[in-house]
Amino acid sequence: MDKDGTTKVPELIAACLPDWLPAAVRHYLHHIEDGTSLRALARAEGRHPSTILRQVRRFESRRDDPLMDEALTVLSNAHRSADDPARKENQPMSVQPRSPNPTLQPPVCDEQSLAREGRRVLRRLAEPGAVMAIAPEMDKAAVLRELPDGRSLRTAVLDRSVAQAFTLKDWITCRKPGRVSTYEITSVGRAALRRMVEEEERQRQGMAEAGQSFGDQHRDWGEREVMDDGGPRRVRYNMAESPVGVLGRRRDRDGKPFLESDLVEAAERLREDFELAQMGPRVAQNWDRFLTGGDRGSYQPDGGIGEGPSVARARVAAALRDLGPGLGDVALRCCCFLEGLEVAEKRMGWAARSGKIVLRIALMRLRRHYDETYGRSGPLIG
Repeated sequence: MDKDGTTKVPELIAACLPDWLPAAVRHYLHHIEDGTSLRALARAEGRHPSTILRQVRRFESRRDDPLMDEALTVLSNAHRSADDPARKENQPMSVQPRSPNPTLQPPVCDEQSLAREGRRVLRRLAEPGAVMAIAPEMDKAAVLRELPDGRSLRTAVLDRSVAQAFTLKDWITCRKPGRVSTYEITSVGRAALRRMVEEEERQRQGMAEAGQSFGDQHRDWGEREVMDDGGPRRVRYNMAESPVGVLGRRRDRDGKPFLESDLVEAAERLREDFELAQMGPRVAQNWDRFLTGGDRGSYQPDGGIGEGPSVARARVAAALRDLGPGLGDVALRCCCFLEGLEVAEKRMGWAARSGKIVLRIALMRLRRHYDETYGRSGPLIG
């Protein structure tokens, strides 16, 4: 502790840690190797001790992952070789490798090499049916993709140190440990890949919008056809903007989409009507009145505004009345307000992970309402 009363984290292992190493891994190594207390780490980082404790416990539990155990072990060995030899006699048992591997090498990837390999390998891991395979005696890991005819195709090869870096960055997770361990890409890895691709695209186009990179990882761009005065045209839109769009890309265990395309289309139709209904002088229309059963059906469109918004409000009101309380609530929140499922579940007082089931039932009912009322080809916007 310094004279001013503050506590500084020892910098014994700072020199042997790569710059790209996540802060949570650094906290774990400081606690295990340097013996820094959790409260000292929390004071130095400006965080709550429980946050540091969860990080330490998380990485200790992940040492069952062979590649994670190797990565943490080589970092610990690098520290022990650079540290005072007198400390080597009192090393914690947790830093000893559970599966000794004579081929272990310190993760020497710099940030540029990690980004280059990330763009190359994560692209392959993001393909359907792709996994990364690695064995203790292998110096390199291979990305394999299962083809529809049952054959496996090798799509990428990477160094073992790069695979260790991927694990430390939480880009991959162990799917099946064993004699040959297999890994698959995580949501963090997919977000990092999108961030790298967007950054590469900006550099290619000569743009320097560095502040947009972390926002781009939450976007999933796609194209769709819309009608305007000049006829049909294709527009680019963010498929991850709507919770329904995100849920529509998830698949069940049998590989089928959780939400069929016609259900996503019904949700988009409700949202388009809702957005159109906001046009006009009273853009702050309170749609929360439709969340109470007693007020459903009592709303009358205001006069003096365009016919398009008026008809759109009537279509939204008719759809919510047909869905009824509960189903109409979740459809309005997720399709129109773009609330996430977790937020909707908390506000509705539902059990966790029950919102997606209720939302699917609501969209099935909404799809039937549109089919019975307007048919598959209508109504037209406006």
